[in-house]
Amino acid sequence: MPHVLRLSTKRQVASILLAGVLFGGLPWAPALAFDLFGWFRGSADAPPPPDMEALPYSLDYGINGGGSDLEQVLKDASTLQSLQADPPPDAAALVSRAEADLPRLIDALWGAGYYNARVSINVAGVPLALQAPRTDAAVRAASTYQARALVPVQIVADPGPQFVLRNVSIRDARTGGTFTPAELPPRIVKIQPGDPARSADILAAEARIVDHFRAQSRPFAKVPDREPVVYHPSQVMDVTLGVDPGPRAGIGVIRVQGTENVDPAVVRSFIYTEPGDPYSPATLASMRRSIAQIEALSSVRIREGETLDAYGNLPLFVEVTERQPRIIGASIQYSTTDGPALRAYWAHRNLFGGAERLRLEGNLFYLTEDGGRPNREGDPRWEDFGGRFRASFLKPALGGSRNDLLAEALVERDRTEGYTSRLVNGTAGIRHRFSETFSIQGGVEYERGQTTDVLGQIDYQLVGLPVSLSYDSTDNALNPTEGVRLLASVTPYPEFLGSSVPMTVARGTASAYYSLDDEARYVLAGRLGLGSIVGADLEEIPANRRFFAGGGGSVRGFGYRTLGPTFLGEPIGGRSLLEASVEARIKVTDTIGIVPFVDAGTAFASSYPDFDERVRFSAGLGLRYYTGIGPIRLDVAVPLNRQRGDDTFGIYVGIGQAF
Repeated sequence: MPHVLRLSTKRQVASILLAGVLFGGLPWAPALAFDLFGWFRGSADAPPPPDMEALPYSLDYGINGGGSDLEQVLKDASTLQSLQADPPPDAAALVSRAEADLPRLIDALWGAGYYNARVSINVAGVPLALQAPRTDAAVRAASTYQARALVPVQIVADPGPQFVLRNVSIRDARTGGTFTPAELPPRIVKIQPGDPARSADILAAEARIVDHFRAQSRPFAKVPDREPVVYHPSQVMDVTLGVDPGPRAGIGVIRVQGTENVDPAVVRSFIYTEPGDPYSPATLASMRRSIAQIEALSSVRIREGETLDAYGNLPLFVEVTERQPRIIGASIQYSTTDGPALRAYWAHRNLFGGAERLRLEGNLFYLTEDGGRPNREGDPRWEDFGGRFRASFLKPALGGSRNDLLAEALVERDRTEGYTSRLVNGTAGIRHRFSETFSIQGGVEYERGQTTDVLGQIDYQLVGLPVSLSYDSTDNALNPTEGVRLLASVTPYPEFLGSSVPMTVARGTASAYYSLDDEARYVLAGRLGLGSIVGADLEEIPANRRFFAGGGGSVRGFGYRTLGPTFLGEPIGGRSLLEASVEARIKVTDTIGIVPFVDAGTAFASSYPDFDERVRFSAGLGLRYYTGIGPIRLDVAVPLNRQRGDDTFGIYVGIGQAF
């Protein structure tokens, strides 16, 4: 779950986070500053002022038809545009730069389908054109601007009419015949007579054709022959593509390369493809994602063999690079809701050479009941502080198998709006990975603790046998656009194992993602969460084990863990839980998106949602800024059925989508 910063009208939260990361053998890394949204940068294309050392120039475009789209085509191709902030030293260099641009600009217009295009470049009022004899007039004219003013440069284009496709022929390069619609569907080719004769569209069609045949287990599919013929008087193009699908192949021998300190058997255990399985790019992508889950590795590259083996299979070479094994970090945080907090962690990602991960993490925070204010007696007391220490260990690929050993220990003293708790917890389990998407886990859990809330104090001991399953077919962890996520767990705490509160806790969450278009600019996302506790009465269950709703990962707009049964006006949690969310994720540009959403949910006193409690609803609008590591999220949510004491709205900031 992404970390979020939540603000509300009653609890204005301001956080400052200072973090440092230390990799094994390296000193503390220097701080790097960047302007995330580019709001504070000047134009990167702005020319510098005139001086004696350089000859900067202004750049203008004059296009006879075609509009802003053609102007952008010319800008993308022009070195005068891309190097404007790096001016030449003198007039001769400026003229040479302009002359070198002429064939590039013609090629760019041809690529856009304008095969009768003409381009000239005016330097200080002197025109330059292809196949025109060079004179020194442009050099002399530009020299007069040295150290005085920007040299005026104008790119003048007469694109003429845009050519269209007249005939489109796709043939088999091996036999000379044509492909049937079943072999090569028209939806793959897409280009057809009457379409603009753009080279980018033709190249895109070639790429789709190759991808189509590669997805049919033909790794050597290619387009060896391309025959575009332009008829200038008719303003049309005929294009013939010769496609060689290549032979069908399976996966051959898989060799792991690049491991120096990590056991290659661990890498191999995360490869679920076996020799003889059908080849496909999707299989290779799945293999790459699976191997990337190994924290000891920093990169994964899969290289395909150049020829098939004797069995008609394609050898694969998995090339990996390793991370520095050690990492350490720390942070200092302050908020008016929770007061000050310190956090530090250390981790080793390859403890014994088998990609074992050991992580130690400690948190120290100020326990408050009143929005971060100190106790009324003045100075903070030791009992006003809480803390959490966690140690976790992961041993992947036990004996080279797909079984992983997981163990964790936790010591915690915490306080929320509804309760305070102290506990010691330890878990150990085995996870079996059936595939990259599906795994099950079973183990044992021990917890001993004490909770106090408005219902009283509970001293308890729990010994459980947790079992869980996970299925994740989504395409991206932080920004899924397609697929399904399922997580279900059930943990019985029977009395005969030593549990003082015999009960069974079950919880499940499911989310689904559906893209409405090929570019995933419009994505529908939905989430449903359910929980149930059976075997014990509500007042017997430790407060930290009951279900609560509300907050950034639940029903946005309401306070964190405040929705559910109450007693004397205080939230006490419930024995069952219902949560649901629906979002429409809309990309306005490649980097900016908006997300209208609706959340609903609450906790119930009974062991199943009987709706004795009022289901709470909220709605809101989110803003997304898409980066290379994932979207930065800003959500504003408003409760739709507020009750006394509820916030009027909530603001949430985090990295990654809400679910």
